[in-house]
Parts: sequence; C-alpha cells; structure tokens
Amino acid sequence: MKSYEVNFDGLVGPTHNYGGLSYGNVASQSNSQQCSNPKEAALQGLAKMKALMDMGFQQGVLAPQERPDVAALRRLGFAGSDAQVIQQAAKEAMPLLVASCSASSMWVANAATVSPSADTADGRVHFTAANLNCKYHRSIEHPTTSRVLGAMFANQQHFAHHAALPAVAQFGDEGAANHTRFCRAYGEAGVEFFVFGRSAFDSRFPSPQKYPARQTLEASRAVARLHGLSEEGVVYAQQNPAVIDQGVFHNDVIAVGNGEVLFYHEDAFLETEKMLAELSDKLAKVGGKFQSVCVPRSAVTVDDAVRSYLFNSQLLSRADGSMLLIVPEECRGNERVWQYLQGLTSSGGVIREVKVFDLKQSMQNGGGPACLRLRVALNETELAAVNPGVIMTAPLYDSLTQWVETHYRDRMTENDLADPQLLLECRSALDELTQILKLGSVYPFQIN
Repeated sequence: MKSYEVNFDGLVGPTHNYGGLSYGNVASQSNSQQCSNPKEAALQGLAKMKALMDMGFQQGVLAPQERPDVAALRRLGFAGSDAQVIQQAAKEAMPLLVASCSASSMWVANAATVSPSADTADGRVHFTAANLNCKYHRSIEHPTTSRVLGAMFANQQHFAHHAALPAVAQFGDEGAANHTRFCRAYGEAGVEFFVFGRSAFDSRFPSPQKYPARQTLEASRAVARLHGLSEEGVVYAQQNPAVIDQGVFHNDVIAVGNGEVLFYHEDAFLETEKMLAELSDKLAKVGGKFQSVCVPRSAVTVDDAVRSYLFNSQLLSRADGSMLLIVPEECRGNERVWQYLQGLTSSGGVIREVKVFDLKQSMQNGGGPACLRLRVALNETELAAVNPGVIMTAPLYDSLTQWVETHYRDRMTENDLADPQLLLECRSALDELTQILKLGSVYPFQIN
C-alpha cells in the first residue's frame, strides 16, 4: 500500500497583522506595529501550496480561526454587543484587542502533534491539539483547532483526536514545531523525535536566561503516552538554552527533519552526539539508515539562521530518493546562508535542490515555510478517509484565490482592528470558507 506525507498548510486569516505579540520571536517583535497586507499574505501562502501540488506533492489546507475572538474578550470582562465589546476593548485595553485579532493560527506547525498509524498502539493516526500555553494570543486557539481537525479527519476508524494538555506552564506544548518523525518509508514504523526547551519538574535540565522555553519535557512525554508510542520508537532531546536566548523559540527555527535525514545547526541541541547515536540506533531497528547534515557555526551563525529562517524550511522527499529544500526569499538575501546552500546542493549529498518562495508577509510576523504546514503521514486508505474538501486541487486553488480576493483587505493596522465591521467581514468570509472546504459548522459564531 502506498503512503504519503501530506502537508496541510495554514490559510492566512483576514486579520493578519503585525502585533508584535510573541516575546522571544525576533521577527515578530522587530516588525511590531507595521502595516500588514492580509490579502498578499494569504495569496503568498496559496501560491506555495499550489506550487508544491504542481510538483507532485500531496497538499492540503487548514482553515484559519475566527478573529477577533469576541468570546475571549467577554471572558476578560468586556460586555455588550459584539461591536461594543470590540470598541470597549480598543478604548480600555488595546493590547488585549490586538491579541484577540491575531492571525497566528496560520502557523499550523503549532496546531497539533501528529503520530502516524504505523507508530501507534491502536493503528490509528493520532492528533493532540497544542495548548500553546506560553502566549495568551495563541492559547485561545486550541478549541477551534480541535473542531477543524475533527472535521478534516472525521473517520474514527482511522483517526483519533486528543484534547490539548492542561493549560499550565508545566505542560507547555507547542505542537509539531518541536516534533519530527524519521522513517524509511511513511507507511512503515518510524522514530518520533520530541525536542523540549526545559523540564518543569527536573532541575537537572538547564533553562534559558532571557527568553522562555515554550516546550516542556513533561508535555512531550504526555503526548507520546496519549498516542500510544513505544519507548523504542521515541527519542527526546533538549534544545540548547543558549540558542533559545538568541531567538530560536521553536526547534523548527534551528533544525528540520524528514525521512531518514536531520538537517540541523551545530548549536541546536545539548548532548548532540548522544542524541544522534540514539536516533541512528532506534531507526536502524525499524530498517532505516539515519543521516544527519550539520550546518557548522563557522558557515552560518545562529543569528544568520534566525534572520533568514534557513531551518524553518520544508525538507521534501522526491521520487528519486533525493530531497528538496523549500526556503524563504530571506535565505537568498543572506550572503552567508545562500553561499552555504549553493555549496550544499552541489556537494552530491542527499539535499540536491533548493527552491525559494516569497513569504514576506508571514516572515515579517515570525514564521516561514515550515511554520505554515502541518505534516500528516497517511497510507492510501487513510488519505481516502480524509475530508476531500481540504485536499488541494487546481479548482480548489482557484476557489480559494477568488475567496481571498473577495473578502480580504490589502492593508491592516492596529486602528483597523478596532473597526467592528472587520468582525462582520471575517465571519462572512469564514462562513463561505466552511462551505468551500466542506467543514460544516466549526466556528463559534456558527455554533452558538
């Protein structure tokens, strides 16, 4: 039976703005309060989806969230009609309104952790929505994320869904941004690689001093238990606290893996050699041959990696066994990074080609190609059980492009978020989107 890695990309939402909400994310903070272009952001993301589909990769789409989140503002004490809630928040607590309008759900690498059926005890694909507890504007995402994923992967014979972990710091979970799976083939048993920034209960693990470590060891272990993963099929590794303090807020900013290959920066992890040996040993036991590609700090500094998002790239397996690296335009704009990539692809190694995409709108808010996609390994039967409305096709691309052109604004500032009309525009757009993607009622305004 054939198996595939399907990339489900997040569709950028209508309220895409530069709120500067993510402390520890250098790009997010440095572009705070600039004027954004939601229409351009969504079209850039769709163009990447279409291009990968045209290259023969399986591609899907994951819907954005309802924003502004009026229900979240009501829970914080704002009252009256929806318009009055928005106006009151704008007048009394603008940062809370900005947070309630964040389009950060576009970064669906944070939506959930996914374990394929070949790895799990019950032979189903398991999903655990991430609680994203470190940042308020992201912590309000997981209820809608769970409903959307449930509508996309609805067949209980093949798919299992778990609620987000407890919303406390000890179980901070950032989803697939700190999770990678290595395997010989997508339909075969593999090794799941969980990267954590700190331990909540064990003081032997060091913590960063400047920026918060968002993923805990305890959260990673809990997800592995929920998914029924065997001890022999899991490796845990700690992210280097020093690189977190340099703006590496998730592992996917400093490393990316796929198939049998890990592409990582020399300074990404603690106890790197021990970790690599464990990955190699465990992958060998399921028939795989682990390969690592280390980028030395002498060639690319951590600062280069953070500014270019070299590692927040998509590493894709091609039919001939080689790999394609999808990088943002910022990589070409960094002389050292681009020089390294030119040497990498000409060296005869496993990564043979680099393709560049313009994702400036997303990049300026702190997320690149890898942030925009959730990877789900599926066999043919499971792929057939996925809601077909979310699988990218040429007609769907055309429909979504027209949808964006119809409903999205081409500029967004903080003042625009205070406009009650924006909520009505967003709800109208999302109501139509659920029909296009055949999701049913997944948004609070459709349910309540």
